[in-house]
Amino acid sequence: MAWLLLILGGLFEVGFTTALRFVDNFRNLPWTLAFIASVTLSMGLLQIAARTIPMGTAYAVWGGIGAVGTVLVGMAFFDEPATLIRLLLILTIVAAIAGLKLFA
Repeated sequence: MAWLLLILGGLFEVGFTTALRFVDNFRNLPWTLAFIASVTLSMGLLQIAARTIPMGTAYAVWGGIGAVGTVLVGMAFFDEPATLIRLLLILTIVAAIAGLKLFA
């Protein structure tokens, strides 16, 4: 259950980084509220998961999910480059996250 909460927290991290793109110095209320809700849920789920999963592992997995997800959102929706090297580096991060899960 802790791993599921951690994955969900990582997905909310993607939500808050995406919302951050649109907050416009926190003047855009809907995106600001989405940012605040996402960051609160993301950090809260990380905190709950870290009760069971070692903190270093939990933080690395949470951050990795957020980083990979944010890069993929950037590629899919914001015309960020999807070069072969970027995709290989993303795959490396995913492999590292899987390794942390396997050996936690």
